[in-house]
Amino acid sequence: IFLGSLSVVTVCGNLLVITSIIYFKQLHTPTNSLVLSLAMADLLVGVLVFPFSMAFSLSLCLYQENIFCKIRDSFDITLCTSSIMHLCCISIDRYYAVCQPLTYTTKINHNAAVVMILVSWTASVTIGNCFTFVKLEKHSVNVVANTMSFVFAFYLPVIIMLCIYLKIFFVAQRQARSIQNTKSGATVSKMESKATKTLAIVMGVFLMCWFPFFFCVTILTLIVSVPIPVLETLNWFVLSNSTLNPFIYAFFYSWFRSAFRLIISGKIFQGDFSISKL
Repeated sequence: IFLGSLSVVTVCGNLLVITSIIYFKQLHTPTNSLVLSLAMADLLVGVLVFPFSMAFSLSLCLYQENIFCKIRDSFDITLCTSSIMHLCCISIDRYYAVCQPLTYTTKINHNAAVVMILVSWTASVTIGNCFTFVKLEKHSVNVVANTMSFVFAFYLPVIIMLCIYLKIFFVAQRQARSIQNTKSGATVSKMESKATKTLAIVMGVFLMCWFPFFFCVTILTLIVSVPIPVLETLNWFVLSNSTLNPFIYAFFYSWFRSAFRLIISGKIFQGDFSISKL
């Protein structure tokens, strides 16, 4: 019941994000194109990965490797990797917006967003299929291939995101201090505190959901034997990130909250609100 409810929340939350971005013209920006594609990946996690993971658990598929387990693994790895790739692209977009605002509109346009989306999905499908369907005869080669998949699917994007968000944080702090002559110290302190809190929530929730699982399957398993129920629980933590993403990347902004209110109240069915100012 709990996991089924989590699936419903994941689907509804990401549907709200998708509907908002498609319907309201104000939200038709390159940044929101990335958010839209991320929401699509997270929606598919709720629709496909959650039910398959409930029906064909990690422990079950460990002992009988049938076609449904392969489909489950393929959806799981592909869509979760896609979610990570999109989060990485969003961090790049935020870097240019904060650190290079004068060149932001020329470097991050709709074409650039489309390229990032295509790269994210292509890399995700490639990693998912390689990890799931390619069976190599030599066990040592197989271990190397699996390790490389984890590096490109998780560790490399995480390192990129950490570096980018640290850079954004330091630049935001410098910008806040540079306007001390026009604003009070209390206001500057509040701005720095908000920047710190935002970046801490973004990276904190992401690492809380993802790091324990990847740490166990890549590093801890080399030292001790990790019980399957533990890995299964940590895998559900990974999937729960798709539930939380709409709250982190959409509910954070006032225009999305306004859009959600118009959709949930049904007002968009009573007239044309697509060009309304959110």
